[in-house]
Amino acid sequence: MSIDVPSPIDLRLMADARPWAETALARRPARPEFFDAFARQIGRDGVRVLELGSGPGFLADQLLRALPDLQYVALDFSPAMHQLAVERLGERAARVTFVERSFREPTWSEGLGPFDVVVTHQAVHELRHKTYATTLHAQVRPLLAPGGAYLVCDHFLGEGGLSNDQLYMTVDQQRDALRDAGFAQVEAVLVKGGLALHRAQ
Repeated sequence: MSIDVPSPIDLRLMADARPWAETALARRPARPEFFDAFARQIGRDGVRVLELGSGPGFLADQLLRALPDLQYVALDFSPAMHQLAVERLGERAARVTFVERSFREPTWSEGLGPFDVVVTHQAVHELRHKTYATTLHAQVRPLLAPGGAYLVCDHFLGEGGLSNDQLYMTVDQQRDALRDAGFAQVEAVLVKGGLALHRAQ
């Protein structure tokens, strides 16, 4: 019996993806502050970045503006989301390699890497159950170049956050999942507006 929490929408379909994208920034007004934090954590231009669950290109847009020489790979399971990202990025889309894969699949990472930085913003809960997070994080580690960083931002469970304890973890549980995946250094970079950003190495 599956423990997965069903999603109320299918983001692979443009009929669901576009309305989600049109309202997402308004629902999470702290997002731009997190995008700036991602850019500061990357810290230098010209590096190779993988984004997991890249969606309609919100984070890619901000990072490619702030750091115009990034080598960017955007991975998402939704062709509709990739189409929305191309629309959002405009000319900058030519600098992005779009990969259509689901990070719920065991083989999602094959043929990818190495990356200086792997980023993910508000996507880990799309595993559809929090118990899968450690496995995902462990799959990221071999993709990182020596000294590389993993920047993970998602909703958190508890005061100031969300209430679904099947999808979401507390901030401490998010940290512990990264440590259990083998990351020796984990720090909370920003916790605000129901979201928490961790840096792991």
